[in-house]
Amino acid sequence: MIKNSKKNLFLLFALATFVSCATNPEAQKPDSSTVEFWLTNPDKSVLFQKQTGAPTTITGITPPLLEVDETKTFQTIEGFGCALTGGSAILLNKMDAASKAGILKELFASDGTNIWISYLRISIGASDLSDHVFTYDDLPYGQTDTTMTQFSLEPEQKDLIPILKQILVINPEIKILGSPWTAPVWMKTINSSIGGSLKPQYYAAYAKYFVKYIQGMQAAGIPIDAITIQNEPLFGGNNPSMIMTATEQANFIKNNLGPQFKANNIETKIIIYDHNADRTDYPITVMNDPDAKKYVAGSAFHLYGGTINDLAKVRTAHPDKDLYFTEMWVGAPGNFYDDINWHVKNLIIGGMRNWCRNVIEWNLASDPNLDPHTEGGCTQCLGTITLSGNTITRNPAYYILAHAAKFVRPGSLRIESTYLSTLPNVAFVTPSGKKVLIVLNDSGSTAFFNLKTGAKTSTYSLNAGAVGTFIW
Repeated sequence: MIKNSKKNLFLLFALATFVSCATNPEAQKPDSSTVEFWLTNPDKSVLFQKQTGAPTTITGITPPLLEVDETKTFQTIEGFGCALTGGSAILLNKMDAASKAGILKELFASDGTNIWISYLRISIGASDLSDHVFTYDDLPYGQTDTTMTQFSLEPEQKDLIPILKQILVINPEIKILGSPWTAPVWMKTINSSIGGSLKPQYYAAYAKYFVKYIQGMQAAGIPIDAITIQNEPLFGGNNPSMIMTATEQANFIKNNLGPQFKANNIETKIIIYDHNADRTDYPITVMNDPDAKKYVAGSAFHLYGGTINDLAKVRTAHPDKDLYFTEMWVGAPGNFYDDINWHVKNLIIGGMRNWCRNVIEWNLASDPNLDPHTEGGCTQCLGTITLSGNTITRNPAYYILAHAAKFVRPGSLRIESTYLSTLPNVAFVTPSGKKVLIVLNDSGSTAFFNLKTGAKTSTYSLNAGAVGTFIW
């Protein structure tokens, strides 16, 4: 009789505890030190997979300690993503409806293992990864259109605009950056899509071209968050391309583009430069002109020259203006170990630690022949994915982006973290209050480290070249 009474009391206590947890949200909260761990190994044995095992146990050594300090905050993050080139849109639109819907969900949706890209760069007119060269106001030789009466987004109606609309249904908050590779040829010093400069007499017309573009995309349901004025303004050898010096860019902004944006109530951000980190003098020169600077939101960079740490020079010179990372390619055929290592170290970690508010990989999709591209355009640009009809291959940039995009959501703040040369890392606190730490093992051999999360410290290991994202 006594034994049964004790048993009944125990059952009543267990039931009361269950009811309390089911009805009291605070009682269901997980321990803040519980860590979610996603891993990519460079030998492809693990590709962006959530790990379910317990932290490592190790004896005989004391691993280095990684800590984050959310009281020390830096820049707000706008997103991670890639360039949706015209060629990428063409390839996506060639897929059957179910396959296209599936890959767009995988890239842009939040649930499951979808990677949740939050930022896109598109070209204003053709880039060199379009299937042909065009602008939105192409005219027969000798004709001009300074009032933009013949401006038309018709070249984008078949592929780019429909794909963007589908993406916006999946992720309505995605940010879109537009960048031109050239002005219409009739505005240039040479009658060619390759090289040449913008004639000063057409500065006002070109500013109106940007206004018409932003208004036209908005009318199509596609908000343009920001524009850069010229892709790679110091390189005139691409097809298309156009040279624009720092002085020319400053004059164009202060006398034409900025005032026209203001007059038309356009809130799209103006971002300058959009070229390599070895010429930080360019954006500094533009922003040293106060009449231009007042219209400028920040500077954009690529990393085909210079180092990611060079960006600190621009931050030091103009700390009130933002930094953006807008392009870096993976060269075909790709080397998974080297590409993951270099891009995570320099862009995801290095870019964020040097005040960038975004990171954009170049480009979203190519086919197995690395097409489409213009005549003279890039012939070795490996897409984030390769599309062969409905067949999808996920390339290095896919996993590089996944480790950041899925967890470091727009509005996240970069926070302080212990930096180790063999375990470069970067940390964030998200809008929901979660902490995210991205770590690369750059040591060349298996590395162990202790991660402190609240009052708890756990030991983790990463194989040589591996990337881990830790969330708690």
